[in-house]
Amino acid sequence: MIASLSGIVEAKGPDEAVIDVNGVGYRVFLSERSLARLPAEGGRVKLRVRTVVREDALDLYGFTSQEEEELFLLLTSVSHIGPKVAINILCGMEPAELARSIASGDLVRLTHLKGVGKKTAERLVVELKDKMQPLLAAAPALVATGGARVGLGQQSDLVSALVNLGYKPVQAEKAAEEAAQKLGGDATLDALIREALRAART
Repeated sequence: MIASLSGIVEAKGPDEAVIDVNGVGYRVFLSERSLARLPAEGGRVKLRVRTVVREDALDLYGFTSQEEEELFLLLTSVSHIGPKVAINILCGMEPAELARSIASGDLVRLTHLKGVGKKTAERLVVELKDKMQPLLAAAPALVATGGARVGLGQQSDLVSALVNLGYKPVQAEKAAEEAAQKLGGDATLDALIREALRAART
């Protein structure tokens, strides 16, 4: 099975990329977060890869971080959640926040994810709650944002608030990091939201 790919980004789509490895193009499905981290077309990249074999297809799913890959494997172990649904879930939250939402049984936040209804959210909590602890223990207590450092919980709340206001997850993360870098680690959540919205309008 293919475990990683190292090559040139040949093309990018809404949910996939083609990676040229010595003249062979591999189509790889990725979350929005991983797609945003890829270099421009023509740039070199190395991806962690999971191979999913079905009766009628052999699909590759790529990840730019170990945490995202681990969550993908856990998500696809849940009944009725296939790889495409797992990728959609990963698009909606950064890995640490998703792990925390599952561990805390936050059904409200989980049901805001694409493709996740109440029953699916309940299955995620029941089947994965105890498996989130190693991921949470490995997550840094603080998120570095340039010269500033903002608590992981506050950073996640800021990203969540921006997504609720219409930002795409990747845009929300970028805006949150820029706001935290400008205002510093002591800024309140309200101040960070106002700064992120102000920057978006300029």
